[in-house]
Amino acid sequence: MAPTQEQVTAALATVIDPEIRRPITDLDMVKNIEIAPDGAVRVGVYLTVSGCPMKDTITRDVKTAVAKVGGVTDVQVELDVMSTEQRKTLQTKLRGNRGPEKEIPFNQPGSLTRVFAVASGKGGVGKSSVTVNLAAAMASSGLKVGIVDADIYGHSIPRMLGAAERPTKVEDMIMPPSAHDIKVISVGMFKPEGNTPVVWRGPMLDRALHQFLADVYWGDLDVLLLDLPPGTGDIAISVAQRLPSAEILVVTTPQQAAAEVAERAGSIAAQTHQQIAGVIENMSWLPCPHCDERVAVFGEGGGQTVADALTRTLGARVPLLGQVPIDLRLREGGDEGKPLVLTDPDSPAAAELRKIAAGLSKRSSSLKGMQLGLAPNRS
Repeated sequence: MAPTQEQVTAALATVIDPEIRRPITDLDMVKNIEIAPDGAVRVGVYLTVSGCPMKDTITRDVKTAVAKVGGVTDVQVELDVMSTEQRKTLQTKLRGNRGPEKEIPFNQPGSLTRVFAVASGKGGVGKSSVTVNLAAAMASSGLKVGIVDADIYGHSIPRMLGAAERPTKVEDMIMPPSAHDIKVISVGMFKPEGNTPVVWRGPMLDRALHQFLADVYWGDLDVLLLDLPPGTGDIAISVAQRLPSAEILVVTTPQQAAAEVAERAGSIAAQTHQQIAGVIENMSWLPCPHCDERVAVFGEGGGQTVADALTRTLGARVPLLGQVPIDLRLREGGDEGKPLVLTDPDSPAAAELRKIAAGLSKRSSSLKGMQLGLAPNRS
């Protein structure tokens, strides 16, 4: 007996668009369904843009879902491309019918996304590695996570996450690629092939950051992490202006010279009135391969020094969130696009990063900033 239209539609409702992360039936991507008496099914699917990089994935998922319906003997998928009007309708739907204005969703009163700006005083302290592994740990725990690679000159997040796809544009909206269930955007995804440097002045950096926040369709994120460039330059100032509610995570290494520079990076919060979520000490020690004793390759105490100094400067407690030991696999995972917290979650470095991520994922039940929908009683 041939399947019904309702059965095939129900099956298609289980197919999730790999970029937008919503059922294709909700996105009006199903063009038509034809069912022959012998059970052969032909499904027409609209792609958002011509040459959509996810077309093979969508085709495969549609075939797999429909083939499971009882009575189906064959599945054919025909791809078409949305018209300009259809894309505009989709854009409006994704933005919650708010129209085409380019606002930063994380600044809206009802936003529940927690935003962390990961900062360091200098390069080479493993800030990007920490960012990627925190994001991967949070995503593996079931949270919806995104990363903005805000280190425009030194962008490295796509490689560390293994995010090889380029973003797709739907009208003036950008669909970010995903890797390890993490949505990610980086200027490196828009460059021509090769390791071409980005040569931009301050205003262009600010414009790029705004586009990453406002033009990208992030969906309903639980956590957004921004991998900032080292120091307190243009991007750090732009983040404070564009995302005033962002909390700062300071990454340092144990040596005092690095701690002094990291303290300056965190002290920007005194001027921007941002909250510091805490300090993470990376490369804290090296487990001896022979006796398993801790070898303090880069000295000791830098993370606590930064936390204590920022506590005095800001007048509010800044905690040391954790100390991540040196692990060659952490570096190797970054080169291979495979975060250590996923490949070896029980290793000492991964366990510490997962502990930090779990602590940061906890949200208080405060109603600050929430619209309660209350009105005065005028009776």
